[in-house]
Amino acid sequence: MRLRQFVFVAEDLKKAVVDIGATLGLAVCYKDPNVGEFGLHNALLPIGSDLIEVVAPTREGTTAGRYLERRKGDGGYMIIMECDDALAHRERILGLGVRAVWRHDEDDAHATHFHPADVPGAILSIDDMGPEGNPAEKLSRWKWAGPNWQEFVQTQDTEALTAVEIQSDDVDALAKRWGEVLDRPVESINGVPAVQLDNAHIRFVPDTDGRGVGISAIDVLPANRANILAMADKMGLRQGENQFMLCGVRVNLV
Repeated sequence: MRLRQFVFVAEDLKKAVVDIGATLGLAVCYKDPNVGEFGLHNALLPIGSDLIEVVAPTREGTTAGRYLERRKGDGGYMIIMECDDALAHRERILGLGVRAVWRHDEDDAHATHFHPADVPGAILSIDDMGPEGNPAEKLSRWKWAGPNWQEFVQTQDTEALTAVEIQSDDVDALAKRWGEVLDRPVESINGVPAVQLDNAHIRFVPDTDGRGVGISAIDVLPANRANILAMADKMGLRQGENQFMLCGVRVNLV
């Protein structure tokens, strides 16, 4: 199970893309017209061998718009995993009482979005890329990022996305739920309950900002820490020694 794509939701797509691209040294590889069915527009930016996506509502009454209202602004929105057999994981997770809110089944990809009320903190999607997919291959095919996303990979400033942090008033219950849904044990990573994936981990912490259950931070492995922090300073995003804000989410340089 690989963390393949992390999704921000923002009120202003253009500003969010500029902030992310400038601070982390990333380039837009694709804008997916298919997200229009959800009332969204988007942009995808490779981060190492994986992807960051930003979505923003284009009309009233969208799930993303309601999320922006509930959490009082921009934030983390989705966590998308890649596995070998998304259909098998779908059936297993449905058996846990988790509802599917969207399904995609074609020869070249299978995907399921699960209800965030049943897996709190984010919309979880578990996907595979069909026979041509390979979660173990770093730059393997990823349908949602377009046909040539690998050509846009920039690693001079940023190497990888290594963790997602989810906050909650009941950390242990949240960790247990994510562990059973991902079929991974809950363990302690740096003294915090977490689920280890093949290339990253998801950790669970108390709500410290009063925004409720949701994504509170991500960890990024820098290639050029000084450049990233200098740009965060220039853009007024710096929060601490190795931390800044992007789209309502703390970014920790590890």
